[in-house]
Amino acid sequence: MAPIPGSGLAKGLAVTLRTMTRKSVTEQYPDALPDLPPRTRGVIGLFEENCTVCMLCARECPDWCIYIDSHKETVPPAAPGGRERSRNVLDRFAIDFSLCMYCGICIEVCPFDALFWSPEFEYAETDIRELTHERDKLREWMWTVPAPPALDPGAEEPKEIVAARKTAEKLAAAQAEPATDRPEPGEGEA
Repeated sequence: MAPIPGSGLAKGLAVTLRTMTRKSVTEQYPDALPDLPPRTRGVIGLFEENCTVCMLCARECPDWCIYIDSHKETVPPAAPGGRERSRNVLDRFAIDFSLCMYCGICIEVCPFDALFWSPEFEYAETDIRELTHERDKLREWMWTVPAPPALDPGAEEPKEIVAARKTAEKLAAAQAEPATDRPEPGEGEA
């Protein structure tokens, strides 16, 4: 049996009519901000105090959009008779977001947790050269990084937190011990 001439056109018009009667789902973006998932990838923030200038993030970046400059500084010995050490000091840390493809490799390879995802996505510029954010701007993004999700109720605490707690308890016990050994004023006098 041959199809009725014009049946395809009628089916197409039926789809169009059904779509026209549905309510629009257009977001009025500047007036109504979207509800983003809690760990949204927006822009990368830098926690400068944790950066040791190991350069892993710059080496692993597939786009080569991370620029790091540093210099060596001599640190005096920690104990008498020790030797001087040198450490890297961060001079420049910049990310060119016009090149970045937001893969997150730099955040994953950072062994010292110096880079984090921020959910901020409104950082457009009129000049492409302004999309290279220096460390001051990257440090500002850290204020928008959400706290990490809570551990599952049955999960073990990370070993770093357990070790830090034990160290803090030992220090607290050591500080409390000398205070209890000292005689109170007026006790030993007779």
